[in-house]
Amino acid sequence: MELPVTAAPADDPRARRTGLDALRGLVMVIMALDHVRDFIHHDAMLRQPEDLATTTPLLFFTRWITHFVAPTFSLAAGIGAYLWWRRGRTRGELARFLATRGLWLVVLEVTVMRLAYNFTPSLQYPLLLLVLWVLGLSMLVLAALVWLPPRALAVLSLAVIALHNLLDGIRAADLGAAAPLWNLLHQPGAFPVGGLLVIVGYPLIPWAFVMALGFAAGMVYEWPAAERERHLVRAGLAMVAAFVLLRALNGYGDPAPWSRQDSPVFTLLSFLKTTKYPPSLLFLLMTLGPACLLLAGFERARLGPAHPLVIFGRVPLFYFVVHFALAHLAAVLLGLARYGNAAWGWAFLPLPTMGGPADRFPPDFGWPLGVAYLVWAGVVVALYPLCRWFAGVKARRRDWWLSYL
Repeated sequence: MELPVTAAPADDPRARRTGLDALRGLVMVIMALDHVRDFIHHDAMLRQPEDLATTTPLLFFTRWITHFVAPTFSLAAGIGAYLWWRRGRTRGELARFLATRGLWLVVLEVTVMRLAYNFTPSLQYPLLLLVLWVLGLSMLVLAALVWLPPRALAVLSLAVIALHNLLDGIRAADLGAAAPLWNLLHQPGAFPVGGLLVIVGYPLIPWAFVMALGFAAGMVYEWPAAERERHLVRAGLAMVAAFVLLRALNGYGDPAPWSRQDSPVFTLLSFLKTTKYPPSLLFLLMTLGPACLLLAGFERARLGPAHPLVIFGRVPLFYFVVHFALAHLAAVLLGLARYGNAAWGWAFLPLPTMGGPADRFPPDFGWPLGVAYLVWAGVVVALYPLCRWFAGVKARRRDWWLSYL
């Protein structure tokens, strides 16, 4: 029979979690910008913001800054799982929690989030397997991997993150009936299931091992605060330096090399334009390095429990679901204000950016980027009292089901 593990923290565990919550809250605020842009910005309906032939520096960086969200959140989820385990749970309890929570996230993705994306339950529109999907599957994988010693898990995770780009040459189109499996594992793509088109935006590799790396990195939370912060800074700087060096060499690490452009600014954009789907080694170095530096900074800052970033970071799933609904609702309200009753013809259809029928929307649908920024600010402000209320509920009550929200 396995005995519970008892941590021996060298500093206040609440202070340790506050820094992690603040980091998670920051990337969630940034995340809302990208999703509001998807629903609001006119150009989002027509082209990719990182297409160097059509983008502007402001639009490029509006998208680029949001690349920090998914890697940081996956890493933080792994650290959070380690801290949950070290509060007196056994590995068996941890594995069960990760498995059940992972399945719950998958269910939410294909039900609640599908409704938030589309505002209709109709099965004629694609099923998008996005962030909650891959977080849920990653938790299922981590439920099996937590039986490894943390140091062995760290080595395995780093190896997969560093080497998975060797798989880029394997294409789903060449695998016949196994193509959908490869879409789920490593190459984004689409395939039919019955009469439903399934679009995989986030394949499992290497996201599951980013979360596993976070779990292994949770060991640093048993060190004294000063030592932990030093190691976070060193790790962050090492990853940033590795990104700059490998990207400059323009060899291994990303399937899309950078190139000199007509101006120094666009050459910089090309240098920073790394591959997210699936996240390349360089993409993860570019994002996780600064995330470690920010985590060290937030630990030093010791923000109060009512700080907005801390509040958002303590109820991430609640924030995630509600912010999508608010962003979509804002697009509907803006559409009604501009197009009047004609907007009811498409108000409850998926937007073109979500796989909806572009021919059902006005050709000029969407608003300038400045409007998207204003709506983003409004959504974040509206979320604060809601998240503070729910964080209070979770703090006051110990119902088992609250750990799944």
